[in-house]
Amino acid sequence: MLTYFTAILLVAGFIVWKTFIIVPMREANVVERLGRFRAVLQPGFHFLIPIFDRVAYRHDIREQVLDIPGQNCITRDNIQVHVDGIVYLKVTDPERASYGIEDYHRAAVNLAQTTMRAEVGKLSLGQTFSERERLNEAIVQEIDEASNPWGIKILRYELKNITPSKDVMLTLEKLMEAERQKRAEITNADAEKEATINLSEGERQAEINLSEGEKQRRINEAKGRATSISLIAGATAKGTELIAKAIEKPGGNAAINAQLVGRYIETLGDIAARADVSVIPLELANVQGFFQGLSTITGGELPDGDGGPDKGRPTVTGPWAPGGE
Repeated sequence: MLTYFTAILLVAGFIVWKTFIIVPMREANVVERLGRFRAVLQPGFHFLIPIFDRVAYRHDIREQVLDIPGQNCITRDNIQVHVDGIVYLKVTDPERASYGIEDYHRAAVNLAQTTMRAEVGKLSLGQTFSERERLNEAIVQEIDEASNPWGIKILRYELKNITPSKDVMLTLEKLMEAERQKRAEITNADAEKEATINLSEGERQAEINLSEGEKQRRINEAKGRATSISLIAGATAKGTELIAKAIEKPGGNAAINAQLVGRYIETLGDIAARADVSVIPLELANVQGFFQGLSTITGGELPDGDGGPDKGRPTVTGPWAPGGE
């Protein structure tokens, strides 16, 4: 009797266990009735018909991360690189995720690998490094279109590592070193060019400044000479005017002649002192005229040696005297 009662309790507990189900917040359960799809149970408390209903699939409705194993790819310029990545997906339709594909995890990984090989083959080695964002977007678009019947959504794809072979790395290092040397030489050449230009500009500006200074000096000298000539001309004109007025006065003509005679004597004395040969007047009459003018100025007579009839006439001796040898 006790054994029979225990069996009844166990059967009743099993039926109760199969009648009630609690679905966690992170899951979506697919229920089948007699082997056919009946419903998708969302998070919460649900009732089932024992023996007829059963939970066939449990799907995690959170965002899932799948690691894409590394693989060798050939770029457009025939360089082999080792590429791996990460794909992020989410189950959007539990029914299709259960019946549309056997294992959407494995399918997503394989599809990501094949798509990655295809997209890397469209780019050169340099573009795979510089255009990773565009490469990720292209892979996401291709995988999402292919996985739409599976009830999953590909959210994003990220390339983790793009590693060329050792030979390619060595070649790239040499290329980068050559590029750095090229840039250094270009920089040095540009610096020398700028220095030469600046030096020539400085010399040019210095020459311009010197020429401007010389020009201004000559202008100032010319202005000074012009001012001096103007002042001298004005003074000469003033002196000439005064001389003309003095000549018009009584005895003015005699004073002028006396001044000219004095100037003549001074000039003749200077010439005789500086000359290596004897300088004499061209005509003796000029000398006689000179003394006559002097006598006229003084208003008297120049007596000769004995006060004879040659009074008022200068005595000329020497080889130029009349009758002299």
